[in-house]
Amino acid sequence: MTAQAPLRKPLCFLTGSLTLAAVVTACVLMPVARAQVGPPDYSAIIAAPDRTDADLQTDKRRDPVKLLAFTAVRPGMKVLDMGAGGGYSTELMARAVAPNGVVYGLTGSLTFAAVVTACALMTVARAQVALPDYSAIIAAPDRTAALKSGGTLVIADHSARPGDGVAVGKSLHRIEESALRREVEAAGFKLVAQGDFWRHPEDPRDFSIQPPSGKAVDEFVLKFQKPM
Repeated sequence: MTAQAPLRKPLCFLTGSLTLAAVVTACVLMPVARAQVGPPDYSAIIAAPDRTDADLQTDKRRDPVKLLAFTAVRPGMKVLDMGAGGGYSTELMARAVAPNGVVYGLTGSLTFAAVVTACALMTVARAQVALPDYSAIIAAPDRTAALKSGGTLVIADHSARPGDGVAVGKSLHRIEESALRREVEAAGFKLVAQGDFWRHPEDPRDFSIQPPSGKAVDEFVLKFQKPM
């Protein structure tokens, strides 16, 4: 008999200033994917000759190899990328889950209602595309309890100053790291890793990141897991 590859839990990757409701909604009822053993060659993914010039320019400031390695995305996984924007990270993850994985890219206003009724699904390179079961999400009486055990949640966001909490989300498009961590841990997740590859300690964190100003912006990246 041929040994089956181990089951790999789904991954949710979130960027931008998000409410806890959006986080919970994003990760509800994501099915388990059967993954191949071992990660892909992330450097080869970045070096693929068919990537766009715009994405190659973005690579210079986003350090994508470190991002992919931190998320541990690999073939066969199911990934939900919320706050996908123009699809830069979504497209890279789609390459990493090929040939038998699936990536969902959600952009726009990330409230619960928007995810259910107005999400934009982006078809990305080399990945199957399918819609989540939104009716099941809506019907779930306790959306926190409905989160798949063992799933991974990665959140990247722009740092606010200590004490700012969530109050500057609309004005500066930032959130205090400790405030976000408390909310996600209160929903039942365990912090398992922190990424410092987008850190800029020189950022005073007192200006809006929208529209982009060209200034260095401090970003934190946190990895959580829903306990088994």
